Amino acid sequence: MISFHTCPVLAPGAGKVGGMNVYVRELSRHLGAMGIGVDIFTRRHPNQDTDVVTVGHNVRVIHLDGGPKDTELENLYPYVYPFTRNICHFQESEGTEYSLIHSHYWMSALAGRYLARKNTVRHVVTFHTLAELKRRARAGEGEPLFRTRIEGDLMKSADQIIASSLHEKDAMVQLYGAPSGRIEAVHCGVDLSLFKPLDMTEARHRLGLNGEKVMLYVGRIEPLKGVEFLLRITAIMDGDDPLKVLIVGGDPTQEQEVQRLAALSEEMGVADVVEFVGRVNQDQLSTYFSAADVCVVPSYYESFGLVALESMACGTPVIASRVGGLPAVVKHGQNGYLLPWRCPERYADTLTMVMQNKGLRKSMSHAALEMAGTMGWDKVAVKVADIYQSLLRGAVT
Repeated sequence: MISFHTCPVLAPGAGKVGGMNVYVRELSRHLGAMGIGVDIFTRRHPNQDTDVVTVGHNVRVIHLDGGPKDTELENLYPYVYPFTRNICHFQESEGTEYSLIHSHYWMSALAGRYLARKNTVRHVVTFHTLAELKRRARAGEGEPLFRTRIEGDLMKSADQIIASSLHEKDAMVQLYGAPSGRIEAVHCGVDLSLFKPLDMTEARHRLGLNGEKVMLYVGRIEPLKGVEFLLRITAIMDGDDPLKVLIVGGDPTQEQEVQRLAALSEEMGVADVVEFVGRVNQDQLSTYFSAADVCVVPSYYESFGLVALESMACGTPVIASRVGGLPAVVKHGQNGYLLPWRCPERYADTLTMVMQNKGLRKSMSHAALEMAGTMGWDKVAVKVADIYQSLLRGAVT
């Protein structure tokens, strides 16, 4: 596997570290448990001590030079090919033969395409995000036009594309002209041993909450995620109960977007309600999900929406934007609600209704747990392994 721009060992929630990191790590771990050896190649990054890290049975993360360690994502493209050469050197030094290459994100896929041809093996690509969908979702998303062109070329050359949802598959076909027959939609998974319901009273006690209704956001803090929109929703919330909005993710001491939003919450008069928690370790997230009345996913665009699934695995209903792959997880009126992505009044009314209706939350919680229980990473790994196996049966042309 190739995950050039971000390391799957890094914890989600800060900078550009998010659902893709979880996807690559958990899929690889479960493939490894099935007896499939996986090497994950990623670039060296700050605060990294070990070049080769074992993350599960049969699974290694291998860090190689791919530009200066502190290079921002938007400036990484020139380092793709030096990174690719370093993979070749590593492979030659170990004498390893790979049966298949699975690339994650468009820059990784450039490396993967070259390596697949060099090794005469099949190439599988998962894009995780698409430039055209991001550009259409929110004005001001600065995706370069050459990325769209490259993504289209990669779709046409890949032996197999794994999309995160049917929505993403349709977008590839309609916006990029990708071959539908080579795209398989396989949803993300959730770690059911980690994300599970805890007693709400105990969870709230751990977090120092004092009887408020709790709205929770979890994720990276960037404009595409709609956190500013969540602040505007909070400003028009109307209810008799005290309210707490927990925003989990980002680094309030270093990230400018977090600091901008914190200042905005002061201007809007909601600073006493909103708490910027910062990044939280994965093993602590269940406490936050279990303490919340509702999880809010106000994104402009989500290829899948892993946080929504993690929330539901903890029995917490989700109120989300009707965008991207979120409808694959959030079933409107059953385990949550899907709403127009720029209608704060509708959001505020729905959130108030759910938080004030204990019976509704209970029924949605049951539905959320039932659905999440069918979406463990073990099942995702089986589907992906079947795709690998079908490719390996055929000869590379």
